[in-house]
Amino acid sequence: MDTPRTGDEWARHWQYPGLPGLDLLRARYVRHSFARHSHEGFVLGAVRRGVEDVVMPDGTIQAHPGTIVLINPEVPHAAHAGIPEGWSYATLYPSRELVAGIAREETALRGTPSFSETIVADESTARLVRAVHRAAEEGNALAADSVLRVVLARMLRRHGQVRPARQPVAAGARVAARAREILLERMAAPPSLEQLARELDTGPFALMRAFKAAYGMPPHTWLTDARVREARRLLEAGTAPAQAAVTVGFTDQPHLTRHFARIVGVPPGAYQRERARTYKTPPSRRP
Repeated sequence: MDTPRTGDEWARHWQYPGLPGLDLLRARYVRHSFARHSHEGFVLGAVRRGVEDVVMPDGTIQAHPGTIVLINPEVPHAAHAGIPEGWSYATLYPSRELVAGIAREETALRGTPSFSETIVADESTARLVRAVHRAAEEGNALAADSVLRVVLARMLRRHGQVRPARQPVAAGARVAARAREILLERMAAPPSLEQLARELDTGPFALMRAFKAAYGMPPHTWLTDARVREARRLLEAGTAPAQAAVTVGFTDQPHLTRHFARIVGVPPGAYQRERARTYKTPPSRRP
């Protein structure tokens, strides 16, 4: 298995063709830390050993063995080791569409589903999260898909809710939304904060406050996350890491690698190799 190692750390971030709409990450981290970022889909993480500190908008939670961390789409968070020995875990990243389909079929939730809890103690479901990984690594599509659906249906029944309807958009939120559009449009050569504020007829501090209130991160942090998301799409399409770095606005490939690893958990080269891999024999399993 292609698992990048740094000393006693290792990680694998991949997709299994038998599980469309899902990314998988299995890793052991000690010194590694995740920068503040968010995901387009959901996160379900089950720690096997050690402790992970997950920094959420309303404070830090500690994920121990037997717990499951549940993070909704676009919720900013960061993570690092909670003890010197670090942590090892298995994480599922199901798409919004996959979760919504299971919610419609297996629950009474009608509307956009989300999780009401950030962390739950559920050893049996944590074991099932790891079982999804084992089945996928063994090439057992039937088992992997079946267990994945059991996990998601169970979490939705026990901890699911319908996301509240959006409130009327305030003036600050409109400014933040327009700033977001501009940063996406000019990702490779974004304006400075002062230039952006002037273009939106507001002040730099007012813009920072409005943007953070709307997206949970200041504009520069959000842009780094957006650049990494776009780099992932380019890498999946076969673009070389060096070219992807320049395209999304990073100075060079090392600049991309540093930010990519701190958000995705693996370097861009390893990420791309996993996406391009054609499995002919089941990969070996990690302990």
